[in-house]
Amino acid sequence: MKFTLSWLKEHLETDASLEDIVEGMIRIGLEVEEVINPAEVYAPFKVAYVKEAKPHPDADKLRVCQVETDEGVLEVVCGAPNAKTGLYGIFAPVGSQPPNVDFVLKKAKIRGVESNGMLCSEREMGISEEHDGIIELAGEPKIGTPFAEIAGLDDPVIDFEVTPNRPDWNSVAGIARDLAAAGMGTLKTPEPKVIPGAFQSPQDVDLRFPEAGTQEACSRFAGRYVRGIKNGPSPQWLQTRLKAIGLRPINALVDITNYVSYDRARPLHVYDADKLKGVIHARLGREGEKFLALDGNEYEVTAQDCVIADDTGVLGLGGIMGGEDTGCTEATVNVFIECAYFDPIRTARTGRSSTIMSDARYRFERGVDPRFVLPGMELATQMVMDFCGGEPSEIVDRGHDIWQDKVVSFRPARVLELTGMELGEDEMIGILTALGFDVKTGGKVWSIDVPSWRPDIEGEVDIVEEVSHIHGFEHLPTTPLPRLDVVAKPVLTLRQSRHRWARREAASRGFYEAVTYSFTHQPWAEAFGGGAETLKLANPISSELAAMRPSVLPNLVAAVQRNVDRGVGEIALFELGPQYRGAEPDDQDAVLAGVRRGGGTRSWTGAMKAPDVFAMKADALAILAEVGAPVASLQATPDAPAWYHPGRSGTLRMGPKMVLAHFGELHPGVLKLMDVKGPVFAFETYLDVVPAPRKKGKTRAVYNVSDYQAVERDFAFVVGADVTADSLMRAAKGADKVLIDAVSVFDVFEGPSIGEGKKSVALSVTLQPTEGTLTDKEIEAVADKVVAAVKKSSGGELRG
Repeated sequence: MKFTLSWLKEHLETDASLEDIVEGMIRIGLEVEEVINPAEVYAPFKVAYVKEAKPHPDADKLRVCQVETDEGVLEVVCGAPNAKTGLYGIFAPVGSQPPNVDFVLKKAKIRGVESNGMLCSEREMGISEEHDGIIELAGEPKIGTPFAEIAGLDDPVIDFEVTPNRPDWNSVAGIARDLAAAGMGTLKTPEPKVIPGAFQSPQDVDLRFPEAGTQEACSRFAGRYVRGIKNGPSPQWLQTRLKAIGLRPINALVDITNYVSYDRARPLHVYDADKLKGVIHARLGREGEKFLALDGNEYEVTAQDCVIADDTGVLGLGGIMGGEDTGCTEATVNVFIECAYFDPIRTARTGRSSTIMSDARYRFERGVDPRFVLPGMELATQMVMDFCGGEPSEIVDRGHDIWQDKVVSFRPARVLELTGMELGEDEMIGILTALGFDVKTGGKVWSIDVPSWRPDIEGEVDIVEEVSHIHGFEHLPTTPLPRLDVVAKPVLTLRQSRHRWARREAASRGFYEAVTYSFTHQPWAEAFGGGAETLKLANPISSELAAMRPSVLPNLVAAVQRNVDRGVGEIALFELGPQYRGAEPDDQDAVLAGVRRGGGTRSWTGAMKAPDVFAMKADALAILAEVGAPVASLQATPDAPAWYHPGRSGTLRMGPKMVLAHFGELHPGVLKLMDVKGPVFAFETYLDVVPAPRKKGKTRAVYNVSDYQAVERDFAFVVGADVTADSLMRAAKGADKVLIDAVSVFDVFEGPSIGEGKKSVALSVTLQPTEGTLTDKEIEAVADKVVAAVKKSSGGELRG
């Protein structure tokens, strides 16, 4: 919604500046988007006088002009045919850029003659499409007078957003009313005068809604015949005002309807009465009917649309747009003015189905004042008579006023209770009265009569809001919240913190985070252990997203392939999200899954190592360690789910039943099903399974650092090929829990020299004394314990 400052002042008597008015609008809740001051845009362009215009010495169609400006006489080369001595025009100096010129003006030589600026045409100044000659001003205006002042373009334009609940803000009069209530001035919007009809209207109107429940489509239809008019251009002040808000002046009759729509939020339509056949009436459309609209397009109507029609058929869509066949032209002599009330919901539905966006639709679908039908008709009639002449008939009025008087009970004490602002009763009465409410006081409860232009007022809290926003929300008292604790308590829960830590750790390990649907393709769901009937969607958004995902992996793997298809050979993605074991709330797990593909990138230092099962195990362990899992106590077992490659995958367990992660290479059969090029490596970490840390005391335990030298001893054991390195490490570590600090595998060997079905596993054992330097005897004793423990657990023997 736009309006100019001078337009507002026709409704508001005020001495407030533009800045104060804009600030006042914002203060009472209006969302001001932009203030456009044309005087600033046109500031460089001023009136100049052509003292002399003579032919260019080297060009037949150019003239060399001596132009008197407010900064002296300048030489300008001009190609306009009307450039002549004695002409007053508009001069654009060097360094400026006229609105419709694509470059900044520079001093330049044109065919050997220096030119210092430009004499502008109307098109170059952006006020019309006229460009056959430069602007030629009438009379003898003062040199240096700003162009904006000469053209009447010095009126600032305010652009603001109208909230859907305030249809009265779709009018300049409505804005002026609220500003007056806020103390920005005095409201002076005149009431339309009643114009007596000189004769009975030869054009009748009717409402034809025989079916029950359809009468609300057009509850009131008023019309007036005006004969003997002369249609032509509207007055210059009206054209200027419409141009300022972005509307194109067409002719006096059309401009009047546009003006009233913005001035009073009352859409109208004017027909060429001589083009109407029979009774003009409102009814529902019929399938197959069409009409040619004023925008030049043909539209089909439906049985749900409210249309205006005569004996020949549809003339237009009620409340949205009229038809071209009955539109007014310069030849129009007799007109019929329509002023009706259309149902907001039906208008909105018709507007969406027809895709027509008009000012009338914008206002009707938000709600117009149902009691301004006849006053709107009187206002339009007066303007038609003022601009076009003519003689009006009596008003033809069909239907009824749908507004039902609304009285709201209001307790003044509720303003303080709900907002904390203290307002006197006189101030509340003044605000409500200025807004158009009828206030009946008496006792602790007042009766408030709601005006017809405020359909948004439903109850007491709405009255509180009206009083509060006009008084000003800047008066809301500020009270600091009581301090409950000296030290702030954690805002995030342990679960939320773990999710945050896990994401950060995954990103630090080179993964990019992805966000995919919680749905997946049904065959994929079955391949990843899901596909149950209870997890199928009743109304999927796509046939390829028909099941709740049993694992985060399938969508991640598909995302990896999409990247591969686009030339990304090496990629690592992770996602933290839900996966579903069943349809119950407890069947949802929070899982962080990661996928790696590619690697082995060529480099001058040698090929980079490609991902493998051990890399995925390291990723999973790092994630679990970051969220507080006891990774030193976890066991790696080879029983990964079926979507992993057997022998190249594993499971991280905490005890025999608690699974914290799966990792490894994905099964080639699964990748083939998904049409993904392998190999692809993945891991899944179950964050919700990680046990919460034990509660600790307020003081941290002492961190003991030994002063004595650690000792490393290497052991090579020959064990069965099916014995895991993890079991050997655990056996060695448990041989002496006091002295043995760490155990690691540094070599694995298989071959004929070891024996069939055997392998050699070399362990490095670190001994860390805390009470004194270890003697050879003590070291040998620990070594014997290690050998004995490994032999007992796996049958392993020291390699000779």
